[in-house]
Amino acid sequence: MLRYLTKRVVSAASSIKNIKARQIFDSRGNPTIEADVITDLGLFRAAVPSGASTGKYEALELRDGIKSDYMGKGVSKAVNNVNTILAPALKGWDPVKQVEIDNHMIKDLDGTSNEFGYCKNKLGANAILAVSMAVARAGAAARNVPLYQHIKSLTSLKNTSQYVLPTPSFNVINGGKHGGNGLAMQEFMILPTGATSFTHAMKIGS
Repeated sequence: MLRYLTKRVVSAASSIKNIKARQIFDSRGNPTIEADVITDLGLFRAAVPSGASTGKYEALELRDGIKSDYMGKGVSKAVNNVNTILAPALKGWDPVKQVEIDNHMIKDLDGTSNEFGYCKNKLGANAILAVSMAVARAGAAARNVPLYQHIKSLTSLKNTSQYVLPTPSFNVINGGKHGGNGLAMQEFMILPTGATSFTHAMKIGS
């Protein structure tokens, strides 16, 4: 008789000791947020992209609005919200509890909403996302699994053993309000949907 053994995922005892955020800069020189989540197992870091999209369905970044500083794009307010509101509120939480932590930040600590859902206008979507991504890394370490495996365990696909890389998408033309060229569409993208592997898809796209 053949016996099939699967690796048991065991979570190590871990809790959030501190969270610290700072202002950093993206490749275009725009300010954005980087957050460190410190647990019993070490320091876990994540940085948020500095978004340029202006769609009405977007979660709302918090910017300082001081025109003389980085053309109003500074994020010191959002950084302060991480260090003075999110950090003490999440101290002692188990980083494996990703869904509970995200809901606490979005619904309880921020709580702002509009007709499209929770817009994260009070604390800033950039502040919440930086902490959430760093917590995900801490949670993966606590479970002693790769990040992608930990993320999958949080989805409805947790009971399957298959892992599939996403199809890469290639942005070839930008338009919309931040495109500066009068094109109504924000992004023109191509997706190599007929590829047989991720490598094949990259070759087609490039």
